[in-house]
Amino acid sequence: MFRSIKFLWVWAIIPYVTALEFKYHNTKELESFLRDINTKYPSITHLYSVGKSVTGINLWVLAIGKYPEGHTVGIPDMKYIGNIHGDEVVGREMLLHLIEHLVEMYEKDATITRLINSARIHIMPSMNPDGFEITQRTKANCMFSKGRYNKEHVDLNRNFPDAFENNLSPLQPETIAVMDWILNETFVLSISLHGGAVVASYPYDNRQTDTKVEQPTGYSKCPDDDVFVYLAKNYSYSHESMFSGDECQNTPYFQDGITNGAEWYHFSGGMQDFNYVLGQCFELTVELSCCKNPPPEYLVEYWNENEQSLINFLKLVHLGIKGQVMNMDGAPIENAIVEVHGREHIIPFRTNKWGEYYRPLLPGLYTLNVTVPGFGSNTTELQVFNNMENFSALVLNFHFNINTTDVSSLTQQQYGTANGIQQNTILLISIVICSALLING
Repeated sequence: MFRSIKFLWVWAIIPYVTALEFKYHNTKELESFLRDINTKYPSITHLYSVGKSVTGINLWVLAIGKYPEGHTVGIPDMKYIGNIHGDEVVGREMLLHLIEHLVEMYEKDATITRLINSARIHIMPSMNPDGFEITQRTKANCMFSKGRYNKEHVDLNRNFPDAFENNLSPLQPETIAVMDWILNETFVLSISLHGGAVVASYPYDNRQTDTKVEQPTGYSKCPDDDVFVYLAKNYSYSHESMFSGDECQNTPYFQDGITNGAEWYHFSGGMQDFNYVLGQCFELTVELSCCKNPPPEYLVEYWNENEQSLINFLKLVHLGIKGQVMNMDGAPIENAIVEVHGREHIIPFRTNKWGEYYRPLLPGLYTLNVTVPGFGSNTTELQVFNNMENFSALVLNFHFNINTTDVSSLTQQQYGTANGIQQNTILLISIVICSALLING
């Protein structure tokens, strides 16, 4: 009863003929499939690369949406990433099948059509193609292989700048490409697909140090813990069995099939924390299989288990509120600070170049404060309802009595000519240094 009432939606089951085989697709086959989809569905897809791996393989992304080639004001962006660990191969194939299902059901299934029309969905099947190829060439065991790492033998999910401690590992080309992608798009939600367990994990992955006891705590709670728990439960209870929490012999029992990352095991340099702290993007890490690289004959079973979870998650991009911060003439105000009372972030959430903000929130009463530095604040109380069935978050715009010249001048004074990734990286480095001084001082 709990599954059906709280976290599942009823989906019409429409049979379709799949052309994509349930097998592991190598680099050439993956690229060929993405190009073929883009050719067949040019009006709702856009194929692009965010960068290259160590060996020069493109990190392909297929965007699916009514306006797939660029961000559209009011339409949220979200993403799926697979195969950050090259030997965790199930997610890579699940994303290929998700792509095929979405485009083939467009204008055939009413819900999927509305999902595609109301969001821009970016899907990167493989963030670590070099590691995948290493895995395919070697006899990898079920839990570990050299293919986990990139070609420089670096764990990409330990390679991102970290908010809680210095990460001295040299940034890899795959990491830099994804960092730039995260910080120059307006991603609201994200999932990173892994293997080796069956669970949905959420931030923080690293532990915040308690200076009073000089020991790290277990559960590392972030300001939006309630939202993340809801997102994770939505995935686990839409899954055929994840919610049971005891799928694998080599992992602990996970209540409701979810876990706080650090409570399971903590680490620094994770992509999930980077998304949340610097990217203003709510990312889950979802483990799909007890065995990291199971035989291909099991892939159809994994698809059946995860299909509803992967599709249901798309609807959650409309959770909470969204809007624009503008002057009285309707010109957007970039870098306005948008804060929800009681949810203080390490780096405050800010509006993008279109003056937009997106704020996932559960239904409830909130106080929202919008600040344009040097020009004052606007505070309002609002009631957030479950608006997801309308395929749009609650829209709340703010207007400030500022002329366009003043706004442009303010942006230049605060940020100079640095781009988004430089601004945020500088902020993070400053925070890490200050935290270290406080802890050691």
